[in-house]
Amino acid sequence: MRSGGSEMIDVLTFAAALGAVLVAGIFFAFSSFVMKALARIPPAQGIAAMQSINVVVINPVFMAAFLGTGAICAALAVLSLLRWSEPGSALRLAGSGLYLVGTLGVTMAKNVPRNDALARVDPESDDGARVWVGYVAGWTAWNHVRTAAAAAAAAALTLAR
Repeated sequence: MRSGGSEMIDVLTFAAALGAVLVAGIFFAFSSFVMKALARIPPAQGIAAMQSINVVVINPVFMAAFLGTGAICAALAVLSLLRWSEPGSALRLAGSGLYLVGTLGVTMAKNVPRNDALARVDPESDDGARVWVGYVAGWTAWNHVRTAAAAAAAAALTLAR
């Protein structure tokens, strides 16, 4: 029979894996078709649509999944180090690190600054069209990284159970 602490870690690991795969799916949708669709329409429309997405995404449901998974991963990283000799600790730590660095870290360092810059652009301006081309390429490339990191985190956390 497993101890209460081990059962708690199992529940947290399951929740983190579920959150990571959910976030990976959201990011995958953007990488595989949303950004491609936005790039196909006139820049003013693509900019306006992405500006709207960047406002609407800040909502309790998405933020709970995105940041809540990060909080669980932070807790799991600490618990993994404290219980290093227990089975699955290395995978828990790896999965947590992938999510924290590759998903949250990349978002804050690479995607959010691009979103903030796009928010300041007038969609109808010539400058907007120039910014849009670079935005789509750079934002999407970093989104691929976030997608892969969240998916790899989900896999590692799943294997840790």
